[in-house]
Amino acid sequence: MSNEVQRNGGDLVVETLSALGAKTVFGIPGQHALGLFDALSRSNLQFISSRVENNSAFAADGYSRATGEVGVLFLSTGPGALTSLAGLQEAYATGVPMVVIASQIPLDGLGARRKGMLHQLDDQKASAANVTKFQQTVHHASGIPSAIQDAWAQAVTVPMGPVWVEVPQDVLLAPVFVPPVHDALAEAYEHPPRVELIDEAVRWLSDAKRPVIVAGGGVRRAGAESELLQVAEKLNAPVLCTPGGNGAFPWEHELSLQSWVEDRYVTEVLEDADVLVVVGSSLGEVSSNYFTLAPRGHMIQIDAEPRVLESNTPALGIRADAKTALEFLVSKLNTTQLSSSPDWHGQSPAQLVTQTLGKVQNRLRGQGLDLEQKFMADIREAVPADMQTFWDMTIAAYWGWSCWDSRDGEFHSAQGAGGLGFGFPSAIGGSIGLQIKGASAEQARVLAVSGDGSSMYSIAELATAKQHNVPVTWLIVDDGGYGILREYMEGAFGKATATELTRPDFVALAQSFGVPARLVEADQIGEALRESFAGEGPNVIVVQTLLRMFAPTHLGE
Repeated sequence: MSNEVQRNGGDLVVETLSALGAKTVFGIPGQHALGLFDALSRSNLQFISSRVENNSAFAADGYSRATGEVGVLFLSTGPGALTSLAGLQEAYATGVPMVVIASQIPLDGLGARRKGMLHQLDDQKASAANVTKFQQTVHHASGIPSAIQDAWAQAVTVPMGPVWVEVPQDVLLAPVFVPPVHDALAEAYEHPPRVELIDEAVRWLSDAKRPVIVAGGGVRRAGAESELLQVAEKLNAPVLCTPGGNGAFPWEHELSLQSWVEDRYVTEVLEDADVLVVVGSSLGEVSSNYFTLAPRGHMIQIDAEPRVLESNTPALGIRADAKTALEFLVSKLNTTQLSSSPDWHGQSPAQLVTQTLGKVQNRLRGQGLDLEQKFMADIREAVPADMQTFWDMTIAAYWGWSCWDSRDGEFHSAQGAGGLGFGFPSAIGGSIGLQIKGASAEQARVLAVSGDGSSMYSIAELATAKQHNVPVTWLIVDDGGYGILREYMEGAFGKATATELTRPDFVALAQSFGVPARLVEADQIGEALRESFAGEGPNVIVVQTLLRMFAPTHLGE
């Protein structure tokens, strides 16, 4: 009798993923998904087991952001699938390509024909429809490879995002007799810009005296930094990067307004532009300085997501991937005579940028924020230039949105959907991805930054980090509550309600997982980080301090 294991639908899943280039899968086993996990044992895919499905989604997201590859997530049915949705919302809002394989109840229970099955939802796929760009249920094992291949193509097609394929339990377990999947191809669909729209944009820009560029996350995801630089220098146009676009333009360039999106001085420069070019950004709540931006000139908006075009501000909307559109602009501008020299009311663009950034710094100095500025500067000085950083929704991250020079590294934050708990699990995924791509443990070390409130969303992932010996340094800034909400409520109502929190002893808790941890003062953060970066595996630094946010205007403005 042969001892050969009978392949099943689960094998088709992992074979197809491997053929498409997947190397790592995140998730948690579940009853209906056992066929998937049994098949993993016969594959070369690495599996990273998180402790909460939402954190698995964040980890797959961080893996994709750090590597530029597709993150893969395995989910069990019902509660497991639903628990992942907040993490998927962040990936969906930020345009992170992910393939989600979710199990389902057996075929004879689909469509509520059989009630009372464990984990059963009336329509599980509908639950994912708000946070994924594609959903499909596979009814036969033979359809698995094509379904995953189609989903992968959807994930990497702009606007990129997570996609959802669910496979019933019995389909995963069904024996298959087809040969193993050795080859699969999933190519992104092209969305070139319409030529007449590019021509019109060039006509506007050729006459512009005060052009300005806003670079969003779409520029980074498209790898369009070089094209952005060429367009900016050709137009002699100041460039502001949104939080998602942080790093898309050189921080110290003479045309760089950096990322001070929440300061009114910078907003006024955007409003004074006679042509404002917005690339890869919805110009949403944060990047429009909370919808206070009111451009007085023409606006050109380039984005791969048609739903965001002109959604907040009238514009010449151009649907296209940022890199493709900027390549078109570079080509056209190089053969176009610009009819006028930039003139910012007697100043050159470089002089305007220097003056504006000086005003921002003077405003900050007038708000008594020495602690906050030194704290962020000390972190920046300690973090190696090429290190990737992952920031939760915390006051330090809000500062980072505006003041963090990512240098040769990458800045990742949860500003897309704004859910808590992103920082640590996404950093775990990011570090694992860097190692998969060949980085040493030292080169793959990353920094996660959380508040005490957000850290509790992902505290269980200390076990994941320890189990896989992930080189991630987790900085927890403990201010005794939900700091951002405290500030918002005190500003709006004069008092804060339900923002104060009982916290664990974070140091003792981390140590109970076998993870080195220590408590340091705010002025010791630089030294503590440098020492932690030299360690092996995960480690934790806790700082108990109260940081405040800067105000975008002076009082009375």
